Amino acid sequence: MPSQVSLIRSSALSDVAQYAYAATAPADARLIFLAGACPLALDGATVGAGDYAAQAARCVENLVIALEAAGATLEDVLHTRVLVASTSQSDLVTAWDVVRTAFGDHDVPSTLLGVTVLGYDDQLVELEAVAAVVD
Repeated sequence: MPSQVSLIRSSALSDVAQYAYAATAPADARLIFLAGACPLALDGATVGAGDYAAQAARCVENLVIALEAAGATLEDVLHTRVLVASTSQSDLVTAWDVVRTAFGDHDVPSTLLGVTVLGYDDQLVELEAVAAVVD
């Protein structure tokens, strides 16, 4: 079933951003609020210590699994927030490039944020999302 999410752009806003500025879902949509996807293996170990790209990729993999469990896909996502434990813009961009590539043409509204620390040992990246599906 095709996604019911509508991405909204405006010619009155810069086209430099690699995402839509807003998204909507139909009134009868079931919203799915996902916990932050972390770069954890099934055994709880942090994957890719020291590697922003590897951790971002694992976050996307874990997000996809959580979405599937809720009956959704990446195309049903309304918004993401990418948290990166770094003060370096290049580290944020490294993580963002992985997430942005995973979403392909579905360029949902997103926030990229540098933070001081994340919850697990060696964790550098976390990916939050909200999705919507019509059952």
